[in-house]
Amino acid sequence: MEMNYDDKQLHELEAELHTEILPGTEIMADVGSHHFVKGSSKNVLVPQPSDDPNDPLNWSTPWKAACITASTMVTFSQGFGPLALAPMFPDLMKAFHCTLPEAVQFTGVCILVLGFSNFIWVPLSTSFGRRPVYIASQLICFATSIWRARAVSYGSFMGACVVNGIGAGPAESIQPAVIADIFFLHDRGKWNTLYWVAYMGSLMVGPIISGAMAENVGWRDFWWLNTAILGLSIVMVIFMFPETKYHRPHPDEITHVVKDSPAPSSTEKDDLPTTVENTNSTPKAADDGENIQQVPTTSSALGNLAGLTHEETAARDPYLGKGKPGKYQWKLWQSNAHPFKSILLDLWIPWKLFAFPIVEFSSFVVSWSCSSFLTLNLTQSQAFAAPPYNFKPMSIGFMNFAILIGALIGLATAGPLSDYVSARSTRKNRGIREPEMRLPAMIPYVIIMFLGNIVVAVGYQKKWPWEAIVIIGFTCAGIQVAALPSISSTYAVDSYKPVAGSLFVSITVNKNVWGYGFSKFITEWAEEDGFIPPIMTNASLILLWCLFGILFWWKGKTFRRWTRNSKVHRM
Repeated sequence: MEMNYDDKQLHELEAELHTEILPGTEIMADVGSHHFVKGSSKNVLVPQPSDDPNDPLNWSTPWKAACITASTMVTFSQGFGPLALAPMFPDLMKAFHCTLPEAVQFTGVCILVLGFSNFIWVPLSTSFGRRPVYIASQLICFATSIWRARAVSYGSFMGACVVNGIGAGPAESIQPAVIADIFFLHDRGKWNTLYWVAYMGSLMVGPIISGAMAENVGWRDFWWLNTAILGLSIVMVIFMFPETKYHRPHPDEITHVVKDSPAPSSTEKDDLPTTVENTNSTPKAADDGENIQQVPTTSSALGNLAGLTHEETAARDPYLGKGKPGKYQWKLWQSNAHPFKSILLDLWIPWKLFAFPIVEFSSFVVSWSCSSFLTLNLTQSQAFAAPPYNFKPMSIGFMNFAILIGALIGLATAGPLSDYVSARSTRKNRGIREPEMRLPAMIPYVIIMFLGNIVVAVGYQKKWPWEAIVIIGFTCAGIQVAALPSISSTYAVDSYKPVAGSLFVSITVNKNVWGYGFSKFITEWAEEDGFIPPIMTNASLILLWCLFGILFWWKGKTFRRWTRNSKVHRM
């Protein structure tokens, strides 16, 4: 529950709605005397914004646009290099006198380290903010890009890959937390799809450019281009990305101040109880020396109105859509009263989340869906550089345009579809939204995924015309890798939003351990048994995990009930 109801409000709502409200369940319509702040489209805003102009939920559209643009640039630039190596494998084999499996390990090792590096970055982002993590990680990526461009031995280049894996970790975990910081629930589907397209798109565009540059100007120049892109991203973060982490107090933290007067009548609105938000833990309180007065939406002076007009919304939140970052949000890092306690918690929480069924489901769908794209990245040179194709690195790199086009199709359809499916089910459910309502949107993309894998596996093996393999198979891979991870991860974030960063650590570790293992054996497996066994085994596993979506659509609320009292909902 992102609405942060106290126990009394929760019981009142459950009694009026005759339903159980669990973490993840959200009320998207006014209920009896309970009225909520709404947006211009009359959607109830979840979470409810505060009346603080510096609250990221209140920021104006230009500020949110600048913020998400800078964040997306970080995601893109950090993912641009690690998987750009595939078309360069022949050149790297010559430069460092290594075999193809050894060259593939440049990618595999980077992926493995990248996943575990989030055990560093996510705790730091929780304790000190998203902004310092973005700046520090980009500086590391900037340095390793120069290192790769100048490496003269296999060991040196592998060392750069390892350190780059450490620096590129935030690409896989921080932007979903930023999206949850600045956007409301009803919009998150499309923004999380943008995140996945930006990240997976960078992995697709990288090989396109690296293949062309390796053939025409040399593979080292690609890393100088990568360095320039990272430098631009650092500048964007410094000037366009204020801190988005904002403490939204739980009801347990709010001090209720009740006047000693008798219970007010409907005409005695001035005597209604108010709450004072304790903001001593936030930088703003420290800087400004003042507390924020906040009227609870369930008992405010406007509580008995039949509907909520723009004027009434403005009375409750005068800064909605008009706010801007405060000076303290541009600091290099934010103060934290208990940083080491927060870091230790964040080191433990990802492992704890592995015990939550919804997180496991999301992790496996994301992991194997992304491995479908990784399969193409690791096999395209192996398949198309050999007879009868005999394509050069540039031509192989250009084939990734099909994956990119597919990802753009996924961007245009998956987020809006999942938001639409959720909104439609919410209306049918009397304004009560359950996270599971997103899951039916996965159905068309599961079909597309399996079709694409069949075309690629059989096409590689039977030496089909490259047009069929690339236009159908590669495009399907791009569509599903933009859609399935975004829908399943948004489902998990909707269920456990307070630990969105740690949740993506769990997902990333699961994904990258499998990706590393797959990179270790797919080349030899394809050489020994052909392309069909490894690719279709992977596709069958994706299908298996996605089919569990039926179980979660049916029993997901039961799984959330098992974890309703977990402390992760109060972090």
